Amino acid sequence: MAAWDLSVIVEDLGPDAAPITISVASDLHIGGVILKLVEKLQIKRDWSDHALWWEQKQRWLLKTAWTLEKWEVHADARLIFMPQHKPVKLGLPNGIILKLRACFSNPVFQTVMGICRMLGIRHPEELSLLRPVEEKKKKKDKDLSEDIYDLTEKSTVSSTVPAVSRPCLYNGMPPHFADSDKLEAVYKMLSVTQPPPPPEVIAKQYRPASVVDKAHINGRWLDSSRCLMQQDIKGNDRLWLRFKFFSFYDIDSKYDVVRVTQLYEQARWAILLEDIDCTEEEMMLFGALQYHISKVSQSEPQMLCSNAALDDLETALQSLEVKMEGESSSASELLKTMTAPDLNDYLKIFRPKKLTLKGYKQYWFKFQDTSISYFKSKEESIGEPIQQINLKGCEVAPDVNVAAQKFLIKLLIPAPEGMNEVYLRCDNEQQYAEWMAACRLASKGKSLADSTFQSEIDSIRSFLAMQKTNGSQGNAAASDESINPHSLVSPRYHKKYKPKQLTPRILDAYQNVNQLSLTDALMRFLQIWQALPDFGLSYVVVRFKGSRKDEVLGIAPNRLIRIDLSVGDVVKTWRYNNMKQWNVNWDIKQVAIEFEGNVNIAFSCLTADCKIVHEYIGGYIFMSTRSREKSDVLNEELFHKLTGGHEAL
Repeated sequence: MAAWDLSVIVEDLGPDAAPITISVASDLHIGGVILKLVEKLQIKRDWSDHALWWEQKQRWLLKTAWTLEKWEVHADARLIFMPQHKPVKLGLPNGIILKLRACFSNPVFQTVMGICRMLGIRHPEELSLLRPVEEKKKKKDKDLSEDIYDLTEKSTVSSTVPAVSRPCLYNGMPPHFADSDKLEAVYKMLSVTQPPPPPEVIAKQYRPASVVDKAHINGRWLDSSRCLMQQDIKGNDRLWLRFKFFSFYDIDSKYDVVRVTQLYEQARWAILLEDIDCTEEEMMLFGALQYHISKVSQSEPQMLCSNAALDDLETALQSLEVKMEGESSSASELLKTMTAPDLNDYLKIFRPKKLTLKGYKQYWFKFQDTSISYFKSKEESIGEPIQQINLKGCEVAPDVNVAAQKFLIKLLIPAPEGMNEVYLRCDNEQQYAEWMAACRLASKGKSLADSTFQSEIDSIRSFLAMQKTNGSQGNAAASDESINPHSLVSPRYHKKYKPKQLTPRILDAYQNVNQLSLTDALMRFLQIWQALPDFGLSYVVVRFKGSRKDEVLGIAPNRLIRIDLSVGDVVKTWRYNNMKQWNVNWDIKQVAIEFEGNVNIAFSCLTADCKIVHEYIGGYIFMSTRSREKSDVLNEELFHKLTGGHEAL
């Protein structure tokens, strides 16, 4: 074959260096090209991380056994010889910036796996990278240099090494952090919660003013199936690492110190920046928990000493438990259905969609399996009910104000034409806890016989207890000068209340949580965050097929919701478990979904690429397939099949 000249730019020689020309033939493989290039360079160093990047085609030539002919590389190709791992400045949920080496040649999904392995975060599939929101810098802020913790010396953990579900810990941390005091200090920054931010820092942060503002942030996610180079990310660029899929699997306080801390920080900032709505009572409780967590984390060291033998025993016991649960399930199911507790009582019901002027009406309610039936009175409950409502697949949201003795359960029940809204009003805490727990279980398709019924009641009651105010004790603690209430609540309350009005209210709620250990307080904060009605919703502005106006699509861990922008109400909910298939028309950028019962929807995405929406839906379906019985190894191939779009197929 005839020889021809191929020019290659070597990134390490600097931006102004001339390309290196080598003589090649079309049947020379890429490995041979690299060998010739390195020989011509005559620089002694380790070139093993380097590879060729083809700029016009935006692809890495990683299959080194392929020939130039097979890759279709000709003399006009602009090839760059550069390292596959480059430094990036990574912003974490707690505001810390780490400089570390990330892989620029693997799909982002694998790059995130490598980063999480290095930081000691399990289940990396729940996180992803996004482009940061630009902060408006004032002129006087110019000289403020930010702290960047440099981890580039540490060799990157390869993402191809399979993840261990319960990694070995050394002094409570991944072994690679135990190498030096500097690295140990970085691990402390990752695993210990940050003190409450000063109010001026909160005020300076970008706050979404509307659901459309919230939608714009989701246009910044990187594509998991393409590499960083293909998405125009350069060495030393800034990226954010965030939890993207709000479906947290197998949280273990022992192995997930960094994961829980970063999750808490992401939740805390979502609340402080009003990214998620909550009531005033809930805000005071979040404030109290933050205050308690910051107090306890200063006094209680988070480093745990681990004992390998005990770890193995624990793992063995857990797998035995899973095995025994599986074996005894059929007999226990039978027993359960025979011993399901009774739940019947007088409740008040209100249906806002029915055009009646009457408010709440009292009926006798009966809970059976996953349905509630109601009758005019207890005496008539032997006959036919006025109505039976099946709660399987419904939305259950609390509307509670303990001080005002308001205990409402808000149900959104799927119907062919949309969602039917029903409110149930309970008389007291005990009744509310039982019925709320029953509704939550029924929405997941579980009956009252389920073993988690009692623990669900207990968790609701402890949440209500936290919202109670203890007037007498509050004043005693109010003299505590270490509290700055404006660091603990969102700016809306800075305008509404003076610090001296907020302090007693936060300390009041603090009385109910000050006995919790650090781990319990963090978990309780996350539980209350997860119980908020808008939890886990990621928004995208879309245009539905046949519609003339923009609307918002909310993507949640188990459903899609359609929001009318003019009134801000949920118009319709579609659940993933009713989904038959979804397709993306990449040419016209339209997503089409088919649900059971001949329901078809189609929409084009306005504030994010349709690939991002496709990845969200496929990603959540992937999250729901994870289970201990199957395997602890991450099924990367399935993730790419569900989220990868046309390139992956």
